[in-house]
Amino acid sequence: MKKFQCSVAPLALLAFALPATAQSDDPVNRLDTIVTTATPSATPLTDIPMSVSVIDTRDLSLADAYVSAEDMTDLLTGVEAAVANGTQVAFQIRGIGAVDHQALTPTAAAVYSDGVYLATNVQTGLMLYDLARVEVLKGPQGTLYGRNASGGAINFISAKPGEDQRRYVRAGYGNLNRADLDGAYGEHYDNGFSYRLAGRYLSRDAALDNIAGPEDAGGVRDEFGLRLGLNWDKAFGGSLLVRTHYEEDNGVNAAPRNDTLDLNDHEIAVGRDGVQDSDNEFYGVSAEYERAVGRWTLTSLTAFEGYNQDYGFDFDGAVALFDNPNFNANLAYIRDFRQYSQEFRLQTDWDGASTMIGVSGSLEDFSQTYTIWCGDLDADTLLGTCPYVGAASRAGPTPASDARAMTLITDIRQDRSALAAFTYNEFDLSDRLTATLGARVTHERIEGQGSGRHIFEDGTIGFNNVGGLGLAAGANEIEETRLSGNAALAYELGQGNAYVSVSNSYKSGGFNGEVQNNATHFADAGLFDIETVTAYEVGYKSRPDDTFTYSIAAFLQDYQDPQARIFVNFALPDGSSITSNSLSNLDEATSYGVEVDLAWQATEQFSLDGGLTLLETEIDQSSDIGGNADTFDGNLLPFAPDVSATLGGRYEFAVTETIEASLAAHAKYRGDYYLDPEGLDSRMQDGFTTLQAEANFVFTDTGVSLTVWGRNLTDEDYAVSGYGFIGYDTFRSDPRTYGVRIGYEF
Repeated sequence: MKKFQCSVAPLALLAFALPATAQSDDPVNRLDTIVTTATPSATPLTDIPMSVSVIDTRDLSLADAYVSAEDMTDLLTGVEAAVANGTQVAFQIRGIGAVDHQALTPTAAAVYSDGVYLATNVQTGLMLYDLARVEVLKGPQGTLYGRNASGGAINFISAKPGEDQRRYVRAGYGNLNRADLDGAYGEHYDNGFSYRLAGRYLSRDAALDNIAGPEDAGGVRDEFGLRLGLNWDKAFGGSLLVRTHYEEDNGVNAAPRNDTLDLNDHEIAVGRDGVQDSDNEFYGVSAEYERAVGRWTLTSLTAFEGYNQDYGFDFDGAVALFDNPNFNANLAYIRDFRQYSQEFRLQTDWDGASTMIGVSGSLEDFSQTYTIWCGDLDADTLLGTCPYVGAASRAGPTPASDARAMTLITDIRQDRSALAAFTYNEFDLSDRLTATLGARVTHERIEGQGSGRHIFEDGTIGFNNVGGLGLAAGANEIEETRLSGNAALAYELGQGNAYVSVSNSYKSGGFNGEVQNNATHFADAGLFDIETVTAYEVGYKSRPDDTFTYSIAAFLQDYQDPQARIFVNFALPDGSSITSNSLSNLDEATSYGVEVDLAWQATEQFSLDGGLTLLETEIDQSSDIGGNADTFDGNLLPFAPDVSATLGGRYEFAVTETIEASLAAHAKYRGDYYLDPEGLDSRMQDGFTTLQAEANFVFTDTGVSLTVWGRNLTDEDYAVSGYGFIGYDTFRSDPRTYGVRIGYEF
């Protein structure tokens, strides 16, 4: 605990010392009031009885150099991102969230784009461009909008068409031969109609140095995105906002690093056989309609989201482990996904109260083909040049051919439907005391089916049958109805608000979405169950004057049935059983800690902001199937550093009468964290600090700007996720990147 005390001391002293020195009557020397739309009506952050972080327009300028959503965690404490397979992002908030590379594993932190829920972790690494703000709600969610979530919610909100919209075009160049082009243009008309078209193109050479094969294996970026927004303020007695988007990724996913290799920072070592071009596209459209109905405000949000993916990478992370060319595996995914959703909300204010009631429904259709092979793949026969590791055992005791089993192919399809009703209510109990009550009931139905097959060297195709437990083909379904909710009391105290809250929600269960070894895959024992979180929080938020805000919160989270890869018992026909590693559920875990956030406009020119999260987590595992208790009991939750702290500053000044400049920097420290719940020292990432910075010059008489930026200026090499195969493989962070950007606003 000593390092906790050392870490918190500077922020704590700053929080209590600054209000005494920051008093100012200067109307220019003020912090902007941050308003969030995370509640039914737009509300200042200091008035919300829950932990909410907002990355606003000014902070987003530092994010212009970022390439996808997971990079935003550099600006937040208590929020991390596990990035698997290059594109799949699982956000972890206060230690809550499963770390798994399967696309069908739901995210503990629900991710939204313009209020539309993104149902799979394939979508959560969305491309960043033309954002207005990012809102992060910490703790279980479900009574405000969208879907239930056990860890929190993250909403990426794009710039809206309107009267005062910003129009710009920017072009940039950086190291790794990075080229950036982005811009936005829109108009507003007297009849209330507005439009906005925004886009971004990004290309970049490999970020990691592949010392054993083609450069592209280090991860190439080649992507673009377009978004069109149409807003009509006089549509059918209300307002209608339609957004449509399309993004395309044609790069190459970076290969992982195998821990049996002795490599330097930012190095990998893989051959050419696993390097594959990506062909990924993401698209969607939403329509948000709002109008008055008597004293109520009706909001309807109709949305469609989808994607098609075709990509892969070198799975073993090496050329030939232990100099054995058969210790080799490459994989590829082909995925198709469609999601339809509809949400209705009614909101009104009463005398000393407000009420929101809503209903939502969604349909999802997911399909995937997953292929593993060894060496070079023949596109016609789907045969590699050698058997992939483990091929022979999957053929079972009575293989369909005497030839060698070479290639594994797994198909899965999952359909999910969900219906929910929810409500969020606030009541003034006195002039200073306000109560919040929310509730949600959700009904979900999940249907899954699939098969696992292998191709023999003579072209014969047979179903997997590991252990002779039956052919790997089947189907099953899950149906659940769950009640969740939240309650809070907020009391106006001094120059701020003190609050206490309790909230409960869950994350859905489902099917293991990849290798299907035998008939047990779709048996009940082969599914993973719902996880639930009940969180207790007490906090205080204050704005002592117009130059300073701070908040402090203490929280305790009771985490039941955390989803994780553990050892699962499968019954055999003769009454005995076998044990296999599978995505399933631990018994329980605990997460608790303290968070501090502050912002200070020290002078008209200089501002500071900082955050600190002190976090303790522990897994409590008494069930000992396959040694689960010995393996997991007492371990820490993954991606849950005991300390995460941020510190940022911005200095704005005039160079000449026509040149304005700003210098900004933001650092984040993360303590040690584990990559999975097994708690092995070899799977622990040591603590590190990242630094982002920019210098911006605006030529006010022309609208031209020049920006010099840098990201990960400390050049840290750290793991963003990992998995066990032959040894342990980790996906790595980008090295130091930097560049220059020229912009024009009009």
